[in-house]
Amino acid sequence: MLGENENRVIIIGGGAAGMMAAIHASENGADVLIIERNKTCGKKLRITGKGRCNVTNDCYLGEFLKNVPTNQKFLYSAFDNFSSEDTKLFFENEGVPLKVERGRRVFPVSDKAEDIVSAMVRACKNRGVTTVTDRISELITENGTVKGCISENGKIYLGKAVIIATGGLSYPLTGSDGDGYALAKSVGHKVTPLIPSLVPIVSKSKICPSLQGLSLKNVSLSVTSRETGKKVYEDFGEMMFTHFGMTGPMILSASAHLSDVYGSSNCKYDAHIDLKPALDDKTLDARLLSDFSKYGNKDFANSLGDLLPQKLIPVIISLSGISPHKKVNSITKEERHALAAVLKDIRISVDGFRPIKEAIITKGGVSVDGITPGTMESKLCSGLYFAGEVIDLDAYTGGFNLQIAFSTGALAGKRAAWS
Repeated sequence: MLGENENRVIIIGGGAAGMMAAIHASENGADVLIIERNKTCGKKLRITGKGRCNVTNDCYLGEFLKNVPTNQKFLYSAFDNFSSEDTKLFFENEGVPLKVERGRRVFPVSDKAEDIVSAMVRACKNRGVTTVTDRISELITENGTVKGCISENGKIYLGKAVIIATGGLSYPLTGSDGDGYALAKSVGHKVTPLIPSLVPIVSKSKICPSLQGLSLKNVSLSVTSRETGKKVYEDFGEMMFTHFGMTGPMILSASAHLSDVYGSSNCKYDAHIDLKPALDDKTLDARLLSDFSKYGNKDFANSLGDLLPQKLIPVIISLSGISPHKKVNSITKEERHALAAVLKDIRISVDGFRPIKEAIITKGGVSVDGITPGTMESKLCSGLYFAGEVIDLDAYTGGFNLQIAFSTGALAGKRAAWS
């Protein structure tokens, strides 16, 4: 007998998915308890989007799912139940005005992730959700049905349903360190390999440390397989060089396509950077001729300031093979074409990823084969639900991963309340 807890839904984890689950479970009549290991909810949410919080992406469902490389079909029911439009409406109704930026990315007008967290915490409180600080180490089950959970200190929490929303392995200092995977495994769920995604790329190229700190905007990136030569990813936007390799929005998204890099000792891919994607070969050559005419009597090293950031010039000169001291008016047509080729294709090896603790999300998680997509309920343990990053779901940058958390959380919360 559950006694006073017969209508309780227990949510393990007070992040984006957990709080959204709590809100929807409460709205559907449940007595809701969030058990969060941190002293406050939404710790990871506070640092998303560099503190600005890209809450969702304002695109239609078909386009949205194109940005979910892992198990996208599993999400149809969750998105149908709670879409990006629903997310926008929720935060607007909670007093957080939103704006849409490049790539249909949605942010709070204030550019403060704290406003998103505060809105969710306030929404939980206003709906009567109780939050306690504790760390769950064990599920209580009986005849294939969950009955509650036990904390690491032995405290027992009873309820009619339990939602695991503990996040992944990324940013462990925010509390995401894999607790949910162990809980899932304890009742028979399979956990797929856990690797970093949306993570900075490591390169052994000497170019990267020489350009450390340099940000590039409006450049094109493509990644090709060394084995086949085929292009596996391409994008346009921003990136930055670091002492270990490369980071920035395009690089993070590229990493989601390169999961076989993780743990490999061989370089399988090359990144190609086009510094002038808006210029075709003919237009770029005309631009070079114009600049060379302007600086005809100067050394080559002093002729590229109108074309490139100062920090990039020595690297481009070195790659072009043209002497930095050669007078511009004596540069040959062949040398000019060689320079143009470098500007259109700086090649950098992809040699690995930064540690998973530096990844924005975790690729892998509780296998969707063991979860009913229309409810988020476990197929192996009645009354047990999953939401958010703990599930084997991941997407590219642009607000897609938070929307996955909100959608799966909303569905899990509603269906747990109905259980």
